[in-house]
Amino acid sequence: MRIDVWSDIVCPFCHLGRRHLELALADFPQADEVEVIWHSYELDRNAPKVGTDKVIDQVAAKYGVSREQMVITHEQMAQAAAEVGLDFAWEKLVPSNSYDAHRLIHAARAEGVEEAVTTRIMRGWYAEGRAIGDPAVLRELAVEGGLRPQVVDLVLASDDHGIDVRTDEAVAAQIGITGVPTFVLDQKYAVTGAQPPQLLLQAIEHAWADQGNRPEAAAGGCGGGCCGGGGCGGESATDQVCSTDASGGCGDGGCGDGGCGAGGCGGICGADEEPVHSEGASPQREPAREVHA
Repeated sequence: MRIDVWSDIVCPFCHLGRRHLELALADFPQADEVEVIWHSYELDRNAPKVGTDKVIDQVAAKYGVSREQMVITHEQMAQAAAEVGLDFAWEKLVPSNSYDAHRLIHAARAEGVEEAVTTRIMRGWYAEGRAIGDPAVLRELAVEGGLRPQVVDLVLASDDHGIDVRTDEAVAAQIGITGVPTFVLDQKYAVTGAQPPQLLLQAIEHAWADQGNRPEAAAGGCGGGCCGGGGCGGESATDQVCSTDASGGCGDGGCGDGGCGAGGCGGICGADEEPVHSEGASPQREPAREVHA
């Protein structure tokens, strides 16, 4: 069975969701038969390579909430990360464009060092306050993660693997993904947000037991209420909750709490941009359905 995950390097919920998936698979007896494929997603493709303001100040201004409220939100996220062995030094975060980091991760996949390079880049941003939009910083982190210097230099001096990033984003748009993290199990069940490991495990068990059964396509992206609880969306910093039987999906950006997307997240992450459509992208895929674990 395969699990496809759409994620952005600079989305704290994706950082947490990645670890939750690791913990869920650690308790899944058939984990050796599960292939996890990570896909690029950019919350803000127009962000400068390196911003000048503090991330927390940018987010507070974007959603029109107080800095104090954002401090509370970030401290809660840091506590949740610490509980699963992750560092989230939100005070050190440097606003960064993630496009080049995504391209290097695709290059690392081709070189067989994707996990190590991804881990090093994420630790640099979340724990060390490194500006991963800065090519020099990104080069250092990627090489430390095991990617050959000549490969890093070639990627950063060109747009190599840009088509891979844009294809991932185009497929996300085709199947109705508008917030991250989004986990698509067996190419048919969608789980959004940094769900607890036990919930992810239940969803994986459900998808595993249901292998061979194909869903009927439904209108509205991922199908009738694919997002469920745990994704983020809407048009303001106030989370909106959709019913799982709503026809036509969840509307703008998904719904619930615990992920990132268009205007939601309680103000942790920025809004996603308009969907990207790229030549050479994968053909239209069958929408996924929500799994009720």
